[in-house]
Amino acid sequence: MKQSEVRATASAQRRWRQVKDGMTTATITGGGVGVLLSILLIFFYLLYEILPLFNSAGIESEEQYQLPVAAAPLYLAMEEQAEVGFRLAENGDAVFFNTENGQQVLKRSLPTTAAISSFALESEETRVFAVGMEDGRALLAKHDYRVSYPEDQRLITPSLRFPYGEAGMEISDAALSRLAVRDSEEALVVVAVSDGHLVGRRWTKEEDFLSAEITLVEENLALPTLDISADYLLIGPRQQWLYVLSQQGGYRLISLRSLEIVDRGEVTDGAALSDVRFLLGGISLLTAAEDGSVSQWFVVRNAQQGGQYGLQFVRQFTAGGPSAMLLTEHRRKSFVSITDDGHLDIFYSTSQRRLLSEELELKNVLGMAISPRADRLLVELQGGEIRSFAVENEHPEVSWSVLWSKVWYESYPEPDYVWQSSAADNDFEPKYSFAPLAFGTLKAAFYAMLIAAPLAICGAIYTAYFMAPSLRRKVKPLIGLMEALPTVILGFLAGLWLAPFIERNLPAVFSIFIALPVGILIFAWLWSRLPVSVSRRVPEGWHPLLLVPVVIGLVIACVELSAPMERAFFAGDMRAWLTNDLGISFDQRNALVVGVAMGFAVIPTIFSIAEDAIFSVPKHLSYGSLALGATPWQSLVGVVMPTASPGIFSALMIGMGRAVGETMIVLMATGNTPIMDANIFEGMRTLAANIAVEIGETEVDSSHYRVLFLAAFVLFMFTFVVNTVAETVRQRLRQRYGNL
Repeated sequence: MKQSEVRATASAQRRWRQVKDGMTTATITGGGVGVLLSILLIFFYLLYEILPLFNSAGIESEEQYQLPVAAAPLYLAMEEQAEVGFRLAENGDAVFFNTENGQQVLKRSLPTTAAISSFALESEETRVFAVGMEDGRALLAKHDYRVSYPEDQRLITPSLRFPYGEAGMEISDAALSRLAVRDSEEALVVVAVSDGHLVGRRWTKEEDFLSAEITLVEENLALPTLDISADYLLIGPRQQWLYVLSQQGGYRLISLRSLEIVDRGEVTDGAALSDVRFLLGGISLLTAAEDGSVSQWFVVRNAQQGGQYGLQFVRQFTAGGPSAMLLTEHRRKSFVSITDDGHLDIFYSTSQRRLLSEELELKNVLGMAISPRADRLLVELQGGEIRSFAVENEHPEVSWSVLWSKVWYESYPEPDYVWQSSAADNDFEPKYSFAPLAFGTLKAAFYAMLIAAPLAICGAIYTAYFMAPSLRRKVKPLIGLMEALPTVILGFLAGLWLAPFIERNLPAVFSIFIALPVGILIFAWLWSRLPVSVSRRVPEGWHPLLLVPVVIGLVIACVELSAPMERAFFAGDMRAWLTNDLGISFDQRNALVVGVAMGFAVIPTIFSIAEDAIFSVPKHLSYGSLALGATPWQSLVGVVMPTASPGIFSALMIGMGRAVGETMIVLMATGNTPIMDANIFEGMRTLAANIAVEIGETEVDSSHYRVLFLAAFVLFMFTFVVNTVAETVRQRLRQRYGNL
């Protein structure tokens, strides 16, 4: 071949190599940029779903119209669609009207036998109310709405029903100045103030077995004599408590079962009360004072007073002025406070947030109603003037304090970290504390790494530096196969086999953790004492095979001796001994099970990366160290390990990331109880498992839905921060030991 042809061929090869290099460089660069863009897109998508959680509430004025009324309002309400409003006047007129223009839809008069002297709302959810009359009778009524679709147009037909008849119920011989009512499937309880005394009736409902007819069995309630004026009366939802409050701020808590006063005190610091309402569910009591403060109270059992019940102050809110009226939402723990001059505040009780503070320029507010969906507000002024407002308040139950701080929830004895996103009760308040989920995530990762890291790193050191090459070629692929095992299978085995096995053989588990290292050390000492002619029969680097029967034998021995040890030292039940004698609670699916199972899943990842890092250390470094007189162990510690430290650190971080993000193992082997307990025998709930469990059952765009995205964002940021720190440390290690 001519020289010119050779040069041409070489030039063509160089150009082709440059093309391939350029294509490879572009592909790798594009892949890296694509990964970064994907991470950024995930980040911004999570933010897109999360940001609405923290939007502030808003209110906007809509319609204004006049209702033809002849008396002041007692009660104002709206139906589900906020298209039809309901107004009850002091003279007994009940009017249904169109909320957009005030046009009258239906008008009825209550069949009262005398003038109305008092009013009581059973609850906004049931729409049942009662009026007390001057002749001592009480009339119960309910406003209802039937929805139909004639010609594909929604038609709402209101009605006024009387579930216990139009004649009313006789409560007293004198006028009922105050009234409280509570209805349930079992009984109806009515309590009133008549002639300065408490009077009460209970009607127990008995259903006929054959005809299914309901009969009422009346019972007189011998309520105690009060030493305060009963200006406000309320009955709890379970018909257990009667709350009596005076306008001066004094209260008496009466048990409707024992008919005794169980607690007394003050709900204000001297300021007069302006309104008292129940929050959703009837557990929390809201008291508004004329100084602008609104306090939340509910009944708790006081352990320091022998388990007696009492009214407990929980939290306080400050309105924009002297609160004249309170209004609670139908389906959430939010409430509205409005002053006489029209300053409106919207609060969420649990998060203790002021969601909105707005001057509406209203004067002499007489009544107020909020729609069941809390998206519309009606305010009645003097002369029957109605003002309508659109309300925007989608996610009031979420705040940073709720997510990360202790919160005092209803019926809890004290503030606590609680995650409970759903329940069967319509009055349920969702509890979104990330603290137990984050703690569970770190707890699961910690115990998994506690088991996996020493085994994986030590195994990698021996495999890469001491093991015979022919044995290494068999061991490393075998450990790699462990990584291919689905985590679903590991979780299944952990939950259904390993957890019961550990529970039945607790002494064996503790014995294994002690016996294995001690037994291996004893075996190594005995091996070193053997004659050289015997020990040299095993080729160098094949010694781990000798430990296999030793480990198996020690494990079998510990399991076989478990029952005798349990009978001898723990009265036949180590689990009961841990609980009763040491006070350590024990769950079958616990952190120990997760540590073993997830450690098994994480070991291959850490082992493979660490082993490659150690094996890739240039051999001349080890040979040079050995040539200078260092022992193999000294060479490993002083030369090989520092050089391989960036790779080992990366292996640990990747393994930790795998443990933090693991779903199926912790889902099937932890019990998924969101508690904050470092006990190795207690379960936990992790962020990843929580998302996997609940994302399928949540409503799209609901608070629960967006909170789960926030949990994913927290997990994302945690992983990002940890990986960033890990990469920084790895780079510094590489700079320090890369020139050895």
